[in-house]
Amino acid sequence: MSEPVIAQKSPIPVEVEEGKSYFWCTCGQSSKQPFCDGSHKGSDFTPMKWTAETSGRKFFCGCKMTEGKPMCDGTHKSL
Repeated sequence: MSEPVIAQKSPIPVEVEEGKSYFWCTCGQSSKQPFCDGSHKGSDFTPMKWTAETSGRKFFCGCKMTEGKPMCDGTHKSL
């Protein structure tokens, strides 16, 4: 599989709603970061579905290298 594009080297805060599903961009090319806009089409990437267990602010990974997909784990600090 190809390496994703680093969309940004910091987490992306998003207010999420309990029970709602979100599709996290895994390729890094989406113009609607941190979520998928279909820019991956024709590549090895597919978006990752994530469903919020609670409402509130969550910090999604912007560098696409996190081990805790789709949430930021600080990996961007070493890039």
